[in-house]
Amino acid sequence: MPHKSLLPENVSQYVNEVALTETDVQKRLRERTKSVPSGGMQVSIDQGRLLTLLAKIVGAKFAVEVGTFTGYSALCVASALPADGKMICCDVSDEWTRIGKPFWADAGVAGKIDLRIAPAIDTLNTLIKTESGQVDFVFIDADKEAYPAYYEACLTLLRPGGVMVLDNMLRGGRIADADADRDTVILRDLTLQIRDDARVDMSLLTVGDGFVVVRKR
Repeated sequence: MPHKSLLPENVSQYVNEVALTETDVQKRLRERTKSVPSGGMQVSIDQGRLLTLLAKIVGAKFAVEVGTFTGYSALCVASALPADGKMICCDVSDEWTRIGKPFWADAGVAGKIDLRIAPAIDTLNTLIKTESGQVDFVFIDADKEAYPAYYEACLTLLRPGGVMVLDNMLRGGRIADADADRDTVILRDLTLQIRDDARVDMSLLTVGDGFVVVRKR
């Protein structure tokens, strides 16, 4: 699987293979994802561990994910939810998300996950009608062009004190390039928008390909 971290590869290897651990189910899902086209889109081990920890810190019972891919990040977050917790996963690919379902079942979290195959913004707008201010934790890792719309919709869904995490916010280091591509410019502009957003507190972390972590005030 491609090297995702901006850390030197030997340091990243230490973090992911020595300092951190995965469950057996997580390891098997990671191995399965290696055979999938674009398998590098899967979050890294350190990112997965941080998602689990953040969900636990916030005491999450209700989570939303935008962009599920083969289900590794959903597995990490759902494992942090209590037995009666729920997680709504938004994706457009039945083919990719179908890979994760048996692993969710093996981990005992399938009953917590409500997978919705549809354009994510449609699912989010539907949720806003009934769940505004009710969501504890959000993870966004999907099409970059739509990140600004996802951010606004998910901020509406978050409760005060809730946490949102946005992935790929360093774009493999391209975020600082003067001639950055369009998607990178969108994420760079969004990072500055979030930095100056009076509704939230934020931090840009260099874990993996860059997490922006947001806490709704």
